[in-house]
Amino acid sequence: MLEMDAVAFEQLVVAELDALPDDMVDGLDNVVFVVEDRPDDGSLDLLGLYDGWSLTERDRYGSAGELPDRIIVYRESHLAACTDEDELRDEVHTTLVHEIAHYYGIDDARLHELGWA
Repeated sequence: MLEMDAVAFEQLVVAELDALPDDMVDGLDNVVFVVEDRPDDGSLDLLGLYDGWSLTERDRYGSAGELPDRIIVYRESHLAACTDEDELRDEVHTTLVHEIAHYYGIDDARLHELGWA
């Protein structure tokens, strides 16, 4: 398992987020990015999670003042899945693209077809 403390991992996530194309992130509305150690079930199987209403479902979104949607990146899951920092950067990048795609309403089947699942 790769070792990296929470601060360094969060900095890596921010750097990968900053490296994403502007047209991918400029359309995000009321979304926050969060780093957590593990999913609630304690497993290491899940690398990331989109928690919210996709853009295609925003008619159900609610009223003004709605809490932001969250894109969660799980640190320990990534560290367990990667053997070096280059692989970790690639996996974080893929996770960010995957979860942002869920915001835009792209499901796992389509992401798999596109190579992002």
